[in-house]
Amino acid sequence: MAEDTRSIYVTALKNAHAVEMQALQIMERQVERLERYPEMEAALRSHITETHHQRDRLEEALGTFSETPSALKEGVLGLMGNMAALAHAPAQDEILKNSFANHAFENFEIAVYESLIAIADAAGQSNHISAFQTSLKEEETMAQTIRGLIRPTSLRYLELTTSGAKADR
Repeated sequence: MAEDTRSIYVTALKNAHAVEMQALQIMERQVERLERYPEMEAALRSHITETHHQRDRLEEALGTFSETPSALKEGVLGLMGNMAALAHAPAQDEILKNSFANHAFENFEIAVYESLIAIADAAGQSNHISAFQTSLKEEETMAQTIRGLIRPTSLRYLELTTSGAKADR
C-alpha cells in the first residue's frame, strides 16, 4: 500500500475510534440519568456493549499497523461527548432532545463506517472490512431502534408531563 493511502486509512481508523469513544461518553452519561424510559435505557445499555466491541475491532485494525488511537482526538471528542450528554440535562424535555440527538449520532456513525469501508477497500485493506461491516450493521440497527423508540418515548413523555409527574428522564 502506498504510504499516502496507508496514512489516510490509519487516520480513518483513528477517527472512527474517536467517534466510538465519543458515543460511549454520550450513552454512558445518558443511562446514568434515565429513570422512566426503560426501553430507551435497555437499548442504550445493549449498544454500549456493542460499541465496546466496535472499539476493539478498530484497535485490532490499528494494531496491524503498530498504531494506537489518537489521544488528542479522543480527548477532544470525549469532552464533546460529555458536553453533548449533559447539554440537555437541564431541559424539561431532556429525554426527547437526547432521543433526537442519539438518532442523528447513530446516522453519523453509519456515515463514518461507510467511509471507513470505502477507504479500506480502496487501500486494499480487505482483512478488516467484514468487521467494519458488522459495526455498520450494528449502527444501522441502533439507528432503527432509536427511531422506533421516538414515538413511544414521546407519548410516555406526554403522559408523564400531563399527569404532573417528572418526565425529563
